[in-house]
Amino acid sequence: MFKITALSTDDVRALQAGGPDAYGAVPERTVSTGAGNPCRHCLQNIPEGEEMLILAHRPFSETHPYAETGPIFLCAAPCERYEGAELPEILTTSPDYLIKGYGVDDRIAYGTGAITPTDQIGTAVKDIFARPDIAYIHVRSARNNCYQARIDRA
Repeated sequence: MFKITALSTDDVRALQAGGPDAYGAVPERTVSTGAGNPCRHCLQNIPEGEEMLILAHRPFSETHPYAETGPIFLCAAPCERYEGAELPEILTTSPDYLIKGYGVDDRIAYGTGAITPTDQIGTAVKDIFARPDIAYIHVRSARNNCYQARIDRA
């Protein structure tokens, strides 16, 4: 069993209020083009024509060699945080995703990274979590390496 973990509401509300991103910059505001603009809080595509934020995100509390930073999108207006174990909308719109496991030290667990077809994510997650050294899994875009969501044990 596993659960999909979206960005925390407190962190997202701070960004929506103009708080700094991972590089200390104010998030950019723009308008969504529809598909391809996934919010990392509600884990849905931001509807076409809706205002959105683009910002640098580092899904780690500290900097270190494995602490990748990259662009993400958020709804500009408050949205509800995704809570669940089923694959959310943003993890069903691409044919595949990059998944990789991390240890409690926030380092990539070698041998876990793989471009995974969308319909095989559940099986791949179970296989990765079968390793005792895995604390959590990141899901990233297979095309652009953008952070999508975290997967935790349920």
